[in-house]
Amino acid sequence: MSDSGTGPSTSSGDGTRAVRAGLPEPAKNQPHLPGPAFAAHYHLPGDVDGPYTYGRDQNPTWSLLERAIGELEAPGQEGVETLTFASGMAAISAVVFSQLRAGDTVVLPSDGYQVLPMVREQLEAYGIEVRTAPTGGDAQLDVLDGAKLLWIESPSNPGLDVCDIRRLVEAAHARGTLVAVDNTLATPLGQRPLELGADFAVASGTKQLTGHGDVLLGYVVGRDAEAMAAVRRWRKIIGAIPGPMEAWLAHRSIATLQLRVDRQCATALTVAEALRKRPEVTGLRYPGLPDDPSHKIASQQMRRHGCVVSFTLPTRARADRFLDALRLVDDATSFGGVRSTAERRGRWGGDAVPEGFIRFSVGAEDPEDLVADVLRALEASAE
Repeated sequence: MSDSGTGPSTSSGDGTRAVRAGLPEPAKNQPHLPGPAFAAHYHLPGDVDGPYTYGRDQNPTWSLLERAIGELEAPGQEGVETLTFASGMAAISAVVFSQLRAGDTVVLPSDGYQVLPMVREQLEAYGIEVRTAPTGGDAQLDVLDGAKLLWIESPSNPGLDVCDIRRLVEAAHARGTLVAVDNTLATPLGQRPLELGADFAVASGTKQLTGHGDVLLGYVVGRDAEAMAAVRRWRKIIGAIPGPMEAWLAHRSIATLQLRVDRQCATALTVAEALRKRPEVTGLRYPGLPDDPSHKIASQQMRRHGCVVSFTLPTRARADRFLDALRLVDDATSFGGVRSTAERRGRWGGDAVPEGFIRFSVGAEDPEDLVADVLRALEASAE
């Protein structure tokens, strides 16, 4: 990770770091954050050298964004590289398919993001053994022997289970296994997987990192030069690169990350506490609740507990009525935006959840307004 630019020191607070992350050195009459560089190719006389040669390989706008994300995910760590992608799935695929070969074994969470079963099918088609185990209870330890790569999703999506990342990393490294942690739900302000020992931190920047529901983005941060070179090569081959406008919008949005995350996490806890009092609500999960099964481990490795609350209503019909009755919450997929969203996850298939399961993403609305809307919708949805 480059030390150039005006990035914050390692002792900076999260707000200072987010506001200044990745900015170039100030130049008279120039903007603090240069506009997007729209370039398919660059002037390149003579020998091929320098950082910018062709638009699929690198872009100045990506470079600033990648430096910013690196400063958030791994502040003060030397030798860390960040690569951005067109989406979170592009980032996930780049790590998985660049590190594994036919005959290798990978361990995936059985309760992770719903596209992972599709990844499993493709891996198995390539002759790679796939083992799965739940996130909770560190169950992936039981199937770790002989694996080339361990994929951790903590907190898991959508069930919000948490595993002991340090414990799994130590066990994996003792077996010569690489570890990647999906940090989408936590964000770099919630936890830093590389500080917990992981080899890769991977995330969808589409979610809370950018926070406005208008950018598709993914990233990979890693400390091993050889492993990251393979990830970079995969990006070059596949061409799953972010557009310069998306990269610029993402960098601009990171400046408010700490403000958004603190507001959303605090309100998520308030919403969870209100839901806990409702008799029709079962299976309530939020790692920030003191009585949540994951709270103890989450508090040891997370600095903030995220903006997502999950719970189950008695039936599919009740869940649908509840979602329809909400006025400040959009019925939409994804999470992490400044506008609250919720959805019945069972409508997609692929998630092992009850029909009445709700994934609720808390936005930046006033807490009292949001809680009032949720409680009113619960009353209105009752038969």
